[in-house]
Amino acid sequence: MKLVFLDAKTIGDDIDLSGYESLGEVVKYDFSTPEQARERTRDADVIILNKVPINEESVGEAENLKLVCVTATGTNNLDKEYLAQRGIAWRNVAGYSTESVTQHTFAMLFYLVEHLPYYDKYVKSEKYVADCLFTHFDRKFSEIDGKTWGIIGMGAIGRRVAETAKMFGCNVIYYSTTGKNNQPDYKRVSFEELLETSDIVSVHAPLTPETENLMDKQAFEKMKKSAIFLNLGRGPIVSEQDLADALNAGEIRGAALDVLCAEPMSEDNPLKNIKDSDRLLITPHIAWASLEARIRLMSTILGQIKEFFGI
Repeated sequence: MKLVFLDAKTIGDDIDLSGYESLGEVVKYDFSTPEQARERTRDADVIILNKVPINEESVGEAENLKLVCVTATGTNNLDKEYLAQRGIAWRNVAGYSTESVTQHTFAMLFYLVEHLPYYDKYVKSEKYVADCLFTHFDRKFSEIDGKTWGIIGMGAIGRRVAETAKMFGCNVIYYSTTGKNNQPDYKRVSFEELLETSDIVSVHAPLTPETENLMDKQAFEKMKKSAIFLNLGRGPIVSEQDLADALNAGEIRGAALDVLCAEPMSEDNPLKNIKDSDRLLITPHIAWASLEARIRLMSTILGQIKEFFGI
């Protein structure tokens, strides 16, 4: 059996993949274009990838191909109709990053809530050395206990965030983007009510026709001026120009994003010009990528391959 990793760099260099070598010949490429993939998959039985488009152009000459494994939950890059026509199976992985994304959600929130960039800079500038007080009060912060946390997207990650927020004393409410999600432990509200009453709004939803550009100018205008917005779902759920305008106009207190419409960040992204870390935090799509989550991900895929081939 021949297994080909088309973009191995997307899972990092620090993950032990030696278990795959027990299955057969393993070939790893850091990155692949669709044109390169066409050549590189020609004699592959299994391909493992994250972002490479899989369609007739990229695997049209892969006559031995039996299984496509995506090192992610999303499968928008797969032409499933084409794969079905050729009898090629595919697998993805769900649930591997729940704890990692939940942890990152709270890390981002506290970074903004407690004005950590300001206080870090204050101490490192040595202003604290000459201060007359042991406490510096210039930037006030509040406890999240008793605050209302509105969640958009009550899947596994959204539920874990809700559970953790509740432990911090938050009043958790949620909006179902499909209208079908019912969680008896939390109050379901309209989109407008969530925006108008929440002190914290976090997005953990997939990108669908219902969620694309959900957070636009009108949405940000409905939020409290003291509210913090977090997006750990998908970039296009947010209109980045409208978010930049809202931050610049002081319509919301701050925002933290782990996902953008174009990744890596595009040169013309309007958020690129906001340098105030006390108002805006952007991380480069790392919430999913704790060491444990990536180990769990690749272990799951190895198990899927073994199960598929009856090994």
